[in-house]
Amino acid sequence: MGLFDKIFGRGATETQQQPNAQQQFEQLRSKYQPALTVADQQQIQFTNMYVQDGKLVVSGIAPSEEAKNAFFQQTTLIDGGQGELNADIRVDQSRSQAATAGGGNSGGESYTVKSGDTLSKISKQFYGDSDEYMRIFYANRDQLNDPDKVQVGQQLRIPPDDNA
Repeated sequence: MGLFDKIFGRGATETQQQPNAQQQFEQLRSKYQPALTVADQQQIQFTNMYVQDGKLVVSGIAPSEEAKNAFFQQTTLIDGGQGELNADIRVDQSRSQAATAGGGNSGGESYTVKSGDTLSKISKQFYGDSDEYMRIFYANRDQLNDPDKVQVGQQLRIPPDDNA
């Protein structure tokens, strides 16, 4: 599985209960893949990605206004700005500075991966919602390349729950 192959974040559970939601998600994700790739290159940290009312809903945090603009420029190339994407990207330069300085975790916790752990399981433990796993993934991009691959003994940063 790849980086954006799954529905995740708050809203994911409701989406997965809708008929044809996964198929709709895959079609929209495929359409917007170039923009998602730009977002990843720009180090935009997505916190939600799901389908609602026939639109791909994404929210996230960009490290700069330039990164946010690069993402939206790419979405405009795809659909002229009138398409099937509802994006809420906010800028938080402190997250970029923390990542550049070695992935500092302002106020979060540390967790050592145990046998049988997945990011979803860890997410359920810390946030009460297994669909919040991408929060942990993005906080650990310096050591994780795939949200489906964690190794026993890895020391992960667990960001605080912004929605608590």
